[in-house]
Amino acid sequence: MGGSRAQVNKPHKTRFSSKSSRNIHKISHKDKNWIAKSNRNVTQGARAARLQRSKMLREQKKEALLKEKRASSGSASPPRVILLFPLSASVNVSSLAEDILRLLSADVGGAFSSTVVSSEYKLRATVLHAPHGDLLSCMEMAKVADLIAFVASATEQSTCDYIDSFGSQCLSVFRSLGLPSTVVFIRDLPPELKRRNDAKKIVTSSLTSEFPEDCKFYPADTKDDLHKFMWLFKEQRLTTPHWRNQRPYLIAQKVDMVPDDSSPEKCTLLLTGYMRAHSLSVNQLLNRIEIMKDSIPLNARKDHNAMDSDDIQDAEIIHSLAPDPSSQEPLLVENVPDPLAGEQTWPTEVEMAEAERNQKQKRLRKRALPRGTSEYQAAWIVDDTDGEDSGVENDGDDDEDDDGMLLDEGESGFPSQEDTNNSDFEEDQASLHLRDSDEETENDSVMMEGDNMTREQIEDEIKKIKEAHAEDEEFPDEVDTPLDVPARKRFAKYRGLKSFRTSSWDPKESLPPEYARIFAFDNFARTQKHVVAKALKVEQEGRDDCAPVGSFARFYIKEVPFHVASKLCAASRTAPIVLCGLLQHESKMSVLHFSIKKHDSYDAPIKSKEELIFNVGFRQFVARPIFSTDNINSDKHKMERFLHAGHFSIASIYAPISFPPLPLIALKSAAGAGTPAVAAVGSLRSIDPDRIILKKIILTGYPQRVSKLKATVRYMFHNPEDVRWFKPVEVWTKCGRRGRVKEPVGTHGAMKCIFNGGLQQHDTVCISLYKRAYPKWPEHRFPANV
Repeated sequence: MGGSRAQVNKPHKTRFSSKSSRNIHKISHKDKNWIAKSNRNVTQGARAARLQRSKMLREQKKEALLKEKRASSGSASPPRVILLFPLSASVNVSSLAEDILRLLSADVGGAFSSTVVSSEYKLRATVLHAPHGDLLSCMEMAKVADLIAFVASATEQSTCDYIDSFGSQCLSVFRSLGLPSTVVFIRDLPPELKRRNDAKKIVTSSLTSEFPEDCKFYPADTKDDLHKFMWLFKEQRLTTPHWRNQRPYLIAQKVDMVPDDSSPEKCTLLLTGYMRAHSLSVNQLLNRIEIMKDSIPLNARKDHNAMDSDDIQDAEIIHSLAPDPSSQEPLLVENVPDPLAGEQTWPTEVEMAEAERNQKQKRLRKRALPRGTSEYQAAWIVDDTDGEDSGVENDGDDDEDDDGMLLDEGESGFPSQEDTNNSDFEEDQASLHLRDSDEETENDSVMMEGDNMTREQIEDEIKKIKEAHAEDEEFPDEVDTPLDVPARKRFAKYRGLKSFRTSSWDPKESLPPEYARIFAFDNFARTQKHVVAKALKVEQEGRDDCAPVGSFARFYIKEVPFHVASKLCAASRTAPIVLCGLLQHESKMSVLHFSIKKHDSYDAPIKSKEELIFNVGFRQFVARPIFSTDNINSDKHKMERFLHAGHFSIASIYAPISFPPLPLIALKSAAGAGTPAVAAVGSLRSIDPDRIILKKIILTGYPQRVSKLKATVRYMFHNPEDVRWFKPVEVWTKCGRRGRVKEPVGTHGAMKCIFNGGLQQHDTVCISLYKRAYPKWPEHRFPANV
């Protein structure tokens, strides 16, 4: 019967069971009530535990919110920073800044950044107005702003005039840095109520798509308009980018320097301001910290409510913090390489026994290899079985071995290690001279200094770079084989890969000398977690050697070059000077990888190893990156010669260690002394010196004669020795065929190839070669204007 189940004999239903045993499986009514009651108690207990946990989480969030509100708006909190940014050149921001300062305090100083206290609003604020056209100053102000107030003018004729090109560029840079709390001030509204509301609606509808959803629009023409905004701003919960809250920082209210008597080229830099985000330890390369009495306290009564330089200079010192030499962090930037680290020591018995076993295995089969070939390099030379497994048909009448590396000494063209004739020596010397002449890898992206070039030379160099950029987009990775240099010497650093995804590549092989100067982590994620936890523990302990958050302090930085301190003092008149604390290990050099994208406003090509100014968080340094793809399914990544627009790439540089997340703004210096332009934006991805970046080149040839699966290919090489050298490498065509090199033909570099399918006459035969690429060590770490 379909769907019937087998009969299962139950003990209590058999005819041999007793009357007492038949009722064993039954449960009495009393027991049922007891079980139901116990289950009900368990359910109620679990529900009560969930409710209690939810209540506890709500209380913790409420307590954290109240703590954050007291820290941001309490009497011990630092002044709030308001940045007024004009969206177009027609907006007068200076008058708006004066109106806000006059509203907060009747006594307003004439300094660039005025910090005032208002007893009416119970608020301390620092008002900054961004200079239109100065990108660097606007960017530095946006990094420290608690509130960015974008100012628009309602008198513009068209909607596209509300934001000009400079305002649009800065707005995109601010988004890349991470926007704090934002508002929009609308100025120059008509006095009539109906026209005023209509103009406000037009401006709001035109600019809503450019700003976050929680951005509010306020009229800012009259004192009443600013009064309404200030009451809302006082109670507003400000949001700041996460990267800014990870490290302590200070906005200098006053910058000064004291000459060093022992060294005339050095001086001590003095920075005075409020400590923000986290407490800063005096053991972080500081000479001294002086905790001073606040010159404009929120609750105290004073004759004037604005901070000026005299108040800062005459401020009372509460106590001073001095560093402890035993716990002070050393200034370690580069690793000191040991020249004897690669020297061979006396082998142990285990190593000698292993060497004997390896030697016996080598004697079983002796192969002719080029001089200087290591065991690891010899592993890349494929055997006949690899050629057979690749699916390519073999010719039955072929008397020679398919792999030129396995031929006899007289046929292969490779001398044995015992043969030391003069011709081989000359070839080795020539290859040494050609080692540094790789125009495509070492010197192709380095332009001559602008001071040593004429105007015509600069224009010709720019034209060549643009032509190379267009050629790279049309024919990526394709390289012509030189006529005057053998290909086996020109491309001696390259090797073939059976599979780019699965073939092995040792990340520690043939590292450049710069890798001896950098630092690496065994486990970067674990180190970052430990460093952040350690910084949080120091913050919670409230140690005596730290300047607490919200304190007004003066920081002494010793051994600063005199010309650098002079430039900082001059720059403090136009832009804020920021002192930022570092986490552990963040002063050491390593290899940093950034996710980067070319900026929409930058049209010039950006080559790999070209000098760029990297703005990473509060830090700024010069780097020469190489660009590569981001392969998820492979441990190898293909190098890109140019940073192409429209998609993200990975930029790898030598730079000081920084723990993500951090934003990136890459600037490109102009040919003259102009303002740097925004070339690319992105964020910090990881720190990994073992990331393998491979530069790929493609050598191309063209079929001369085609016969079924065989073809004679020319113009890829120009002598038969090069054909034998690259014989183990697989060939492929642009129409999808794959094959191998069988033998050279003639004396002009032609070769016979066998493919896995019929070849068309118009097809192109290619060989892919790879070598590992590294970033370029910067000649100077900081821009020329610092």
